[in-house]
Amino acid sequence: MIPGEYLLGDGDIVANAGRRTVELVVANTGDRPIQVGSHFHFFEVNRALRFDRAPAFGMRLNVPAGTAVRFEPGDEKRVMLVELAGARKVFGLNGLAQGGTKEQALAKLAEWERP
Repeated sequence: MIPGEYLLGDGDIVANAGRRTVELVVANTGDRPIQVGSHFHFFEVNRALRFDRAPAFGMRLNVPAGTAVRFEPGDEKRVMLVELAGARKVFGLNGLAQGGTKEQALAKLAEWERP
């Protein structure tokens, strides 16, 4: 083996195989671009992004780690989300989930979405 050499196995690596996914249409209603990273809890993204948030609970973008999706003002895009792995408890971000249930987060959502 040569230092730094890669030895690759046969076949393709399939990311997120077997995890539940959902496709949503998302619109940027704001006046500035919004970028969402690969592992951000999509339910809690910037409130200027308009979409059905309930199906996004416990989900993140189905894109490679370290990448992001950018929404320009007025953009409307279809995005594929994939469920979070592990314990699926989310803390921080915009303070909606805080490790709680979907129902608890939805109850906070109406207040949070008001400008």
